[in-house]
Amino acid sequence: MTAEVGDRAAVDLAYAGTSPDVPLLRLEHLSKSFGAVQALTDVTLDVPVGQVTALTGDNGAGKSVLIKCIAGIHRPDEGRLLWEGDEVSFRGPRDAAALGIETVYQDLALCDNLDVAQNMFLGRERLRHGLLDHDAMEQAARETLASLSVSTIASVRQRVASLSGGQRQSVAIARSVLWHSRLVIMDEPTAALGVAQTAVVLQLIRRLAGRGVAVVVISHNLNDVFEVADRIAVLYLGRLAGVHPVAELDRRAVVELMTTGRSDRIG
Repeated sequence: MTAEVGDRAAVDLAYAGTSPDVPLLRLEHLSKSFGAVQALTDVTLDVPVGQVTALTGDNGAGKSVLIKCIAGIHRPDEGRLLWEGDEVSFRGPRDAAALGIETVYQDLALCDNLDVAQNMFLGRERLRHGLLDHDAMEQAARETLASLSVSTIASVRQRVASLSGGQRQSVAIARSVLWHSRLVIMDEPTAALGVAQTAVVLQLIRRLAGRGVAVVVISHNLNDVFEVADRIAVLYLGRLAGVHPVAELDRRAVVELMTTGRSDRIG
């Protein structure tokens, strides 16, 4: 029976936990089309807790459509989503967020004119006696950044406009931790970052997984994928060409899956 997810109580239920054999999220036979364009066809994928699942594929392979189905932006035409074994249906992104799903898109959805703490609490501000509790929000922001060993941001009162690309990604990742997300989806998190900033972001992603968060990373950069991922799922023309532990793959096999949908290099 499908349950509509709509209130914060769903998060408490989600944290109750189920059998370790049940993935946090399971996509079963998902299909989605837009008119004559078949974006996804019969995609089945498990997303386990405490692991980084890299989602790769060529342009137009269906990566963005897939994560938007998970994030509640698109409703699949066929198939279903299972959250800890229970079928769920999202009426919109708020339903997905209420369950503990956070999506960090390439634009990061940060407001340049606000400071770090204000961005981390944007839309979920803390109140005290009917007024914004700036002290509590700033303290929580500092503690969250410290828990992730983010040392490159001097002050949570610093405006986001003054931050580097890597620092902005750090704020977006810390925000997902602050909101107690259980599944974090990241769309090209290292795009346009330098070597040092990329290393910082990849370390943060691994720390997220280490905290028991399920992480899905979309990336075209195979060096980053092999650096950070536990598993790699490859989409080819809207179909899942394969999902394997990183140890079973090499870069050539992934490229073959991305460009032809198959590879003879996989045992």
